[in-house]
Amino acid sequence: MPKLKTNRSAAKRFKFTKKGKIKKANSGRRHILGKLSRKKKRQLRRSGYIAKVDEKRIRRLLPYG
Repeated sequence: MPKLKTNRSAAKRFKFTKKGKIKKANSGRRHILGKLSRKKKRQLRRSGYIAKVDEKRIRRLLPYG
């Protein structure tokens, strides 16, 4: 069976934890930040986890994660 290709755009966006969860960075932190409150910008710094319903699709894109 041939090797599977990793989706490079997904590899740059997601990381796996030791227990197998998928970490992601929050969106909305690139530009036009003046309209956001200080609190909202601070909260967006924290990373989060992918929802269970989306995990199957992400794992298919990252076969060796």
